[in-house]
Amino acid sequence: MAILSHAAAYPGIRFLPRSRNWWAWLKGSPAECIHLDRESTWIATLLPDTLYLRGKSAVRREPLRPEVSLCRDCLTGTVREELQAYTGRVVAFEPDPDIFTQYFFVATPDFQAAGLAPGVRAAIEKRLLQDGRACAQCAERANWLWFSRQQVGDLDEVEQIGSACGESFCAVHGARHLCDAFEQIEEANLFYMNLPYGEAGAYVWI
Repeated sequence: MAILSHAAAYPGIRFLPRSRNWWAWLKGSPAECIHLDRESTWIATLLPDTLYLRGKSAVRREPLRPEVSLCRDCLTGTVREELQAYTGRVVAFEPDPDIFTQYFFVATPDFQAAGLAPGVRAAIEKRLLQDGRACAQCAERANWLWFSRQQVGDLDEVEQIGSACGESFCAVHGARHLCDAFEQIEEANLFYMNLPYGEAGAYVWI
């Protein structure tokens, strides 16, 4: 399997030297951005190309980019461009800042293997098929459907997933909305986030 170097995978990020030395390598610890050298209230582990299916890792894109730990600014700066470039359809749920520990993308073929309940799968798939909406912030065609926590509190609310209006965005404004949502969360310890793959899917949180 081809694996990119940190410099090639994350050209805009400076990493702590101690997180790249032989001891960190032996422990299997991810590289950390320099901003985590001081106490941080916002830490996120990014595995851009890896999906976890009931606890087992599955590579969804190659060459594989290595796991890294980032502060909020480095995270949003890293993911924003790729989210904007993703041309597939996305249903995204705003996470609960008090309890979420993972925020990850699952493509539709992986819904069942990732553990999404049958009713949730069906509701999201139906929303992904809806077309013809325009972005709420520009005239471009919308391929994101964003649900706030007021509209869908969690994935157990199947009826709400199927009926809530949500907000429609193009890829540029969908990416911006997601990053803005992270900016509004004052404190987080996010153990896992990946990036979109495939033709369509959902960003969910646990």
